[in-house]
Amino acid sequence: MRLLLDECTPRRLAAALDPHEVEHVSSRGWSGIKNGHLLSRMQEAGFAGLITTDRNLTRQQAVSSTPLFVVVVRAKSNRIADLRPLVPEILRAVSFAQPGQVYSVGA
Repeated sequence: MRLLLDECTPRRLAAALDPHEVEHVSSRGWSGIKNGHLLSRMQEAGFAGLITTDRNLTRQQAVSSTPLFVVVVRAKSNRIADLRPLVPEILRAVSFAQPGQVYSVGA
C-alpha cells in the first residue's frame, strides 16, 4: 500500500512501516503545501493514506469526501523515539483502514 508521511512526521518512520511503500512529503517536493492541496496531490499520485502527527488536519479537511484515509499518531512528541513504540498500532490501523476514514493511534 502506498502511504505518505506528513511534513511534521519524521521521515525515518518510513523504514518501520515495512512492507508498505512509504514516502515523505519532502521527498516528493511537497513541503509547505497546505493540507487541502496535499490531499488532492496524494489522490492524483495514487496514495492510499496519510500518516501524520498533525492533530488539527482532520478538523481542517473533509477527509470523508476523499478516497484517502488518515492515521493521526498521538505521541508525546513527533520525535522518532516517541513514535517508534506506536508502530504496531499504526500498522494495525493501516491494515483495516477504509477510504474517507480517520484513525487515531497512541495517547
